[in-house]
Amino acid sequence: MLLIVNCPPWVKERRDADMGKITVAVIFGGQSSEHEVSRVSATTMISALRQEIYEVIPVGITKEGNWRIYHGPVEAIRNGTWEPYSTEVVLSPDASKKCLLKLVGGKYKEIPIDVVLPALHGAWGEDGTIQGLLEMAQIPYVGCGVLASAVSMDKVYTKLIAKAARIPMAKYLWFDGRTLEHTKEKIIAQVEKKLGYPCFVKPANAGSSVGISKAKNKAELEAALDLAASYDRKVIVEEAVVGRELECAVLGNDQVRVSGVGEVLAAAEFYDYEAKYHNAASKTVIPADLPDKTRETVRKIAEKVFRAVDGCGLARVDFFVEQESGRVIFNELNTMPGFTAISMYPMLWEEEGMSKSELMDCLIRLALERDNGIRG
Repeated sequence: MLLIVNCPPWVKERRDADMGKITVAVIFGGQSSEHEVSRVSATTMISALRQEIYEVIPVGITKEGNWRIYHGPVEAIRNGTWEPYSTEVVLSPDASKKCLLKLVGGKYKEIPIDVVLPALHGAWGEDGTIQGLLEMAQIPYVGCGVLASAVSMDKVYTKLIAKAARIPMAKYLWFDGRTLEHTKEKIIAQVEKKLGYPCFVKPANAGSSVGISKAKNKAELEAALDLAASYDRKVIVEEAVVGRELECAVLGNDQVRVSGVGEVLAAAEFYDYEAKYHNAASKTVIPADLPDKTRETVRKIAEKVFRAVDGCGLARVDFFVEQESGRVIFNELNTMPGFTAISMYPMLWEEEGMSKSELMDCLIRLALERDNGIRG
């Protein structure tokens, strides 16, 4: 049972040993197209970290890739006005240091940290890159490791792993976007023959539905391929599934807990970036009104996929339920789901009776336990 109530026992043990607060570096922003969403997620996470337990150090990465330690109100992170109140900082890869290096008066000052919460979405954050840096520095961090983060970010490799694990998926094709200019007609012919219209076109490596289009004819498919290729060198095309969109949350390391199931009611034709974050008519329903058998199938597949990619810490797993057949179809796995006001992951656990503060306690405990298991 992972539900944490009041002060977690491991925090009491730390206090009894006179080790003080746990220093958490919350890293936000980044260079991906999801920079703004990351800031909002970080704001939620920081607000949920209990001050009596944690010493929180916000670290922002600008869109240009500059790392800066932030000193100021959390709301400035949300609205994007944080940078003038920040100072240059870097994360030391030296495993003997386990610290941030803050530039003060032309010299670097060491700021020790206990654990990192990488509140980053998309490329250069959710794709195994920052996880690799933290592994090198031997600093515990929240969320999936290098392998799970990398393959789950790449929709092609996620599908290859899911196929090997015999997990039901929609039919798909993928292409090298770098050769699109010379192969577009061939690709369109393949899509029309094997998938038909409508179909969905996606960059292989992108989150928050960035760069995704629904193509209903050849002209729309051609435009969709160009758009997806502008975001990533690999492009994936999937058959359209007529049905309901469902999401499920996973929490844990070796032993995992799977939440109930929520449903997405998109205000647009599909749950794209605009529908997610800027259309108030989009809704989430928790719990989803489903037959018991369907709900349990979703939960079982969510755990199966999480284990197949070697997940740990947390993930949100997305599904379709086909309208005519009732078949449960795996869509994708998100290793650092959003923590915005409309994000399903924290809401699914709140439905289970776990507050955001308790969820953050649990995620940090899992990070420290995993690190101890690897290096202990």
